[in-house]
Amino acid sequence: MPQSNILALLGGGDRRSIGHSDRVAKTVAQDPGLFPELMAGLWSKELLVRIRAADALEKVTRASPALLQPYKKELLGLMGEATEPALRWHLAVIVPRLSLKARERQLILNSFFLYLEDRSSIVKTFALQGLADLAQDDPTILPCVIDILRQTTRKGSPAMKARSRKLLSRLDAD
Repeated sequence: MPQSNILALLGGGDRRSIGHSDRVAKTVAQDPGLFPELMAGLWSKELLVRIRAADALEKVTRASPALLQPYKKELLGLMGEATEPALRWHLAVIVPRLSLKARERQLILNSFFLYLEDRSSIVKTFALQGLADLAQDDPTILPCVIDILRQTTRKGSPAMKARSRKLLSRLDAD
């Protein structure tokens, strides 16, 4: 698949659909040289392209998180600027995969605290996931994250409560 087709595959169709993001993720995973173009999709003028690029990036970087590192500054900036719920929840999963300095980790924590105030329950749920992922790499924030997760098991949407219980179990096991 030529480079120019990667982002074209992500546009159009129903907003509730992931479109061809699985196909794009598979293609980029097989040819990491296409990763910069996929990253550029996060700033597309088309909302569906941005959302689906984030979905494909999340899938590609599960196995290859190092691909994100050259884009750390841009991702941290986008995390603070993003307002679209679907983009926010993907960033909440993607950004903790970066190798971070203390100052960068604090910036992400601040973004997650804002995400926890989002109207979208999905954004809040993935912010909890991101907080737990960060806490696994930084024991200094673990007590704060555990406190947030415990509070959320008592109040929050059913998805947030379930995710918090699962994350608490994982963090306790570690």
